[in-house]
Amino acid sequence: MIKQQLFGVYEDHKIHLYTLQNTNGMTVKIMTLGATITSIQVPDKNNEITEVACGFDQLEGYFSAAYTANAPYFGCTVGRFASRIKDGKFKIDGAEYALATNDGSNHLHGGLKGFDKQIWKCVNQVSTAKDESITFQKSSLHLEEGFPGNVQIQVTFTLKGSNALQIKYNAVTDHKTPISLTNHTYFNLSGFTETVGNHTAKILADAFLKADHTNVPVGEIEEVKNTVLDLNQGRLLSEVFAELPTGCEHYYLFNQMDELKEVATFDHSKTGIALQIQTTEPGMLFYTGYFTSNDLKRESGDQFGRYRAFCCETHRYPNGPNIDNAPRAFATPNEPFNSTTVYQFSTK
Repeated sequence: MIKQQLFGVYEDHKIHLYTLQNTNGMTVKIMTLGATITSIQVPDKNNEITEVACGFDQLEGYFSAAYTANAPYFGCTVGRFASRIKDGKFKIDGAEYALATNDGSNHLHGGLKGFDKQIWKCVNQVSTAKDESITFQKSSLHLEEGFPGNVQIQVTFTLKGSNALQIKYNAVTDHKTPISLTNHTYFNLSGFTETVGNHTAKILADAFLKADHTNVPVGEIEEVKNTVLDLNQGRLLSEVFAELPTGCEHYYLFNQMDELKEVATFDHSKTGIALQIQTTEPGMLFYTGYFTSNDLKRESGDQFGRYRAFCCETHRYPNGPNIDNAPRAFATPNEPFNSTTVYQFSTK
C-alpha cells in the first residue's frame, strides 16, 4: 500500500510525500512539489538497504540558502523544456518566443518557475502484489514562462517488483510548442560513502552534441571514438575525471527514438549495486556533479557535493527548438509528448 504523509507547506499549499515500496525492501519517495523524488533506497549485495539518491528528508532542505544558491534540481521533474535553450529564444512558424535567461545568456530547465517549483496533484494510485504506481498531473497555461500553448502533463512513477523504477511522461497541447520532460535525480551507488570515482560507467553512444562557449549545443555532432567520452566498454569515472578537469556535462546521442532500449549501466563494486538505464529518448545529458555544492547533505549525514553523485537526464536535444532536424523538439495537438525511462537496480 502506498503511504501518504504531510511533508510541509509551500506558498500556503500542503505538500504531500508518497512512499512506494516493494517486497524486496526497495523504496521510492516522491513529493508533490516538483513531482520530486526525495529518496531511493535499494538493497546492496549484502541485502543492506542503501540510499542512492540525493535529496532531503524534510521539505526545508529544498529551501536552504545553500540549496537555492546552488540550484542542483535534486530529483525533480523538469519542464517545460529540459536543459538549455540558447539565448532564451526560438521560433514557431515565423513567430519568435522569448523565455527567461536564468543561466547566463540562456534559458535553463523551464525558467524561473519551471515544473520543478510547481505543485503537482496526485490523480491516481495503484498497488498490486508486485508493483506500486502513482500518477501526478499539472496544467501549464499558454505563455507560462513564455512557452505557447495550454498543456496538460501527467507523470507516472511505477516501482516494480524487479527493483525497477519506471517513469512515463505524457503531455497534450492545443498549440505547437517545445516540450522536453525529464527527471533530475542524482545517484551515488556507494550510499554516499565516497565520490562516484569508483563507479564504472558504460554509456552506449557513439557521438555527442558539442556545446558552444555558453555550454549550449547548436547542432554540431562529434564522435566519442578515441576520446575520454567513449564509455561504450565501461570505464571508471575516476579515470574520466583525470582527463576532464570539470568532469562530464555532455549530451550523448542514441541511435533510436521511441523504442525502449538499454542506453547506460553503472555499478559500484563495494556495494555491488548496479543501475541500468533504458529510455525511449534520443539522448541523455550525463552530468557528474562538478558544480554541486559541498555544503549540501541529507539530514542523515549523507554528503553531497562535487563528484558525490551523477545525473542521467534522458530528454530531447538541448536547444532542440533551434537545431535543424532535432527529433521531436516540438509537440503538437496531433502529436503529443510521450516518453519512458526505466532505472533498473540490481546487485552483482
